[in-house]
Amino acid sequence: MFEGVLIRAYGGFYYVKKGDEVWECSLRGKFRLGKDSPALVGDRVMVTPIKQNVGRIDEVLPRKTELFRPAVANIDQAVIVFAVQNPEPNLTLLDRFLVLAETSEIAPLVCLNKGDLLTGRRDHEWLRLYRKIGYPTVITSTKKGEGIDELRQLLIGKTSVLAGPSGVGKSSLLNAVQPGLELKTGDISHKLKRGKHTTRHVELLPLKSGGYVVDSPGFSSLDLPHMNKEDLGYFFPEFETFIVECRFNGCLHYHEPQCAIKGAVEKGLIQKERYQNYLTFLQEILQQERRY
Repeated sequence: MFEGVLIRAYGGFYYVKKGDEVWECSLRGKFRLGKDSPALVGDRVMVTPIKQNVGRIDEVLPRKTELFRPAVANIDQAVIVFAVQNPEPNLTLLDRFLVLAETSEIAPLVCLNKGDLLTGRRDHEWLRLYRKIGYPTVITSTKKGEGIDELRQLLIGKTSVLAGPSGVGKSSLLNAVQPGLELKTGDISHKLKRGKHTTRHVELLPLKSGGYVVDSPGFSSLDLPHMNKEDLGYFFPEFETFIVECRFNGCLHYHEPQCAIKGAVEKGLIQKERYQNYLTFLQEILQQERRY
């Protein structure tokens, strides 16, 4: 038995990387992790060899992190990719993914791609906002090669997932960071193409500079994870300074009087759009509570 990393799974087969080798594995018939959770891309697994480069996964080692969209395990960093335009950035979706990363204890990195479309501007208003909040950011352009070296450095030694809507240039970014990665994902997609393309395919790709990167399918919507309604505010870092000044413990920053968060919004210390996204997410969590 040996330990390896699950780098992709499809068609009932699990592909495990051990050094420079890739083993095609099945999942042990009675094997289950936790409450019937299957093995995820990114999992460290124990494999029993059956024949040359063919084995059986008998154990999934404990995960340090887990995302459910995309479904990956043991991720260190979420590179959240949006474009300057084409398509226009959806900041509500960005905030959703930031909350998801925070709840999963995965470090987020905001990447603004297609920087060549900034048309002379050196920055972008909403990107300045996220920098001020404290999120690390990078501006990239595959056409001009800008920000590629910076992004490459930020990926070294980490297991990162690139996530964001379709059309923002995630595959092009990966190919710029390490030529050949896009061809690998393209080959796999061609084999699996059935009607709606590979909407559920996720693969862990090794980087020559060290580390792994996950290129995940694009998405246009994202559900929030289950959480206590009182905890949501703690996943908005700019709220932290003011929460302790709220009159009531467990303040939801909605209808409560003497709420320091609402006061900070009125004074312009917290951006109104971010606060509105917070309220939208709060309503979803309240609906979740009523359902469950």
